[in-house]
Amino acid sequence: MTIMAEHVYEAGLQLDSAERVAVAHRLLQSLDAETAVDQADIDAAWSDEISARIDEILNGTVELVDWQDTLDKARAIIDAKHA
Repeated sequence: MTIMAEHVYEAGLQLDSAERVAVAHRLLQSLDAETAVDQADIDAAWSDEISARIDEILNGTVELVDWQDTLDKARAIIDAKHA
């Protein structure tokens, strides 16, 4: 981190939590502005993804799994990591 970035970070730590949230939010928004992606492109990508997933289901190329089974497996994995 540059000296200037370190100074900004240290100054940020002096702010109360609400101010830090506001500053962090504005900094993140500034990144979004730099890497602006057209919402239409995002929507088109999601539409393509949804269509591909529907095709996989209709063609039988994916195995559908019951939600409760998936949830149980996820909980077992998490529990095993915390054991």
